[in-house]
Amino acid sequence: MDNPVPPRAAGPGPRRRDRHGRGMRGPVAPPQVPLSASRAEVFADLVQDSVERLERRWPQLADFDFLVLEVPRLDGPPEAWADETVPLGGTIAAREGHPARVVVYRRPVEIRTKGRDERAALVHEVVVEQVAELLGLTPETVDPRYGED
Repeated sequence: MDNPVPPRAAGPGPRRRDRHGRGMRGPVAPPQVPLSASRAEVFADLVQDSVERLERRWPQLADFDFLVLEVPRLDGPPEAWADETVPLGGTIAAREGHPARVVVYRRPVEIRTKGRDERAALVHEVVVEQVAELLGLTPETVDPRYGED
């Protein structure tokens, strides 16, 4: 038997349907929707919001680097970590060719908070404390609203 209809050749254009006759699958949410942002990206945005809030009062913060790391490194002997709590942030002083750095540790902060608002408040407190340490000031001087609920 001859087939009266020849098979259709695949054209150069995009494929409109999959082999089951359904439309092509796409992402669950478009990139501009917050659903598509990862937890790490959302956390980095919280840190950036806190830094921008402080830069209005302290323009010299533009010279600092602000980093987000997953967890602090376990440098040194194990006895050094026996009695201490896990840090939420840290600082690295400026040295030749490198600006001062403020580090916020994402996982320890996330574990200590329940919601986005609580997380944003804790991130801001950590950033204020670390900036105060680098500037040699008290956290209340860096942000007068520090410690308020």
